[in-house]
Amino acid sequence: MLLWINGPFGGGKTQTAYELRRRLPGSVVCDPEHVGFGLHRMTPRALRGDFQDLTAWREGVREVLDLVLRKHEGPVIAPMTLVNGGYFEEVVGRLREDGHEVHHFALLAERATVLRRLRERGWGLGLKRESFAVAKLDECLERLQGPEFAEHIRTDDLPVADVATHIARSAGLPIAPNVDGRVRRQLRRYAVSLRHVRFG
Repeated sequence: MLLWINGPFGGGKTQTAYELRRRLPGSVVCDPEHVGFGLHRMTPRALRGDFQDLTAWREGVREVLDLVLRKHEGPVIAPMTLVNGGYFEEVVGRLREDGHEVHHFALLAERATVLRRLRERGWGLGLKRESFAVAKLDECLERLQGPEFAEHIRTDDLPVADVATHIARSAGLPIAPNVDGRVRRQLRRYAVSLRHVRFG
């Protein structure tokens, strides 16, 4: 089973994915962003655009997820913003056509909520470090409202642990209870954020 966690940049996808991995036995996170960053590193900086526009990214992500879904017995979790309908069909649609069970979730929130989250993860640089995410925010929020991007989850007032529980239950997966206190929850959040800091 594939759990594709969509949403705007700064919408909580990665935090939710790792919360699911922690509480779903046998699950694995396969982050499509890694394919994109690999393609960027192969490309001179002046030629780098949105890596999702590269056929190699879309085909590569679909191929890798297909392999993992066929060979790995537990749930596969893919946190990735994907709002282009055609690209969505090339990746998610084809995986479904290939017979895989795919559950898609779009994490949505008010614009102000997402901007606050982006500021918090800006490591003291505010929104300056998140210029790409801010530039794409309105487009993401608008497109993800569409029915093709259901199931929608409003996360403004929903903690990450509760979002993960909602996703697991919607997909029919038994999820371990969340027993973290406030301090441990914060430490986990910082640890995930640190592991996903991107340089160049």
